[in-house]
Amino acid sequence: MTSISSALRIIGIGNDFRGDDGVGVFVARQLRGQLPPGVSVLEETGEGGALLEAWKGAASVILIDAVRSGADPGTFYRLDVLAERLPSEFFPQSSHAFGVAEAVELARALNQLPPRLVLYGIEGDSFAAGVGLSPTVAQSAAKVAAELLAEVRCGTQERAHS
Repeated sequence: MTSISSALRIIGIGNDFRGDDGVGVFVARQLRGQLPPGVSVLEETGEGGALLEAWKGAASVILIDAVRSGADPGTFYRLDVLAERLPSEFFPQSSHAFGVAEAVELARALNQLPPRLVLYGIEGDSFAAGVGLSPTVAQSAAKVAAELLAEVRCGTQERAHS
């Protein structure tokens, strides 16, 4: 059994009531029940303090969130947050004064980032009030869920063979 300090945590971020902003929690829900033991799936709103607590003690964390960079809706990115800073244009209008980017940079400054932190950012189309993802973002969410599932399963098999 994997201890909580070494567990992989997948954290879906978003708000179900703001259109494509809910894409992170949508992906997290798609993954729930399909992942190997030792992988936990959490849902967060994106409030920075809650994120710092959610990844505390984890050896590996994958965040999934909607981004807004001006790229085509549905474009998705996979960023190694330890190797590069989050692009500032990804989160220009966060509903939180202390959101994902600020939580990451505060944790970096305090040397409190997990040993591995990856962000899957999915370019949103509509962040207006309402439930449900736009069709293009929903298609990308399914692709991200499949890619994440393969990444996690591959990583689990690599650890089993070492």
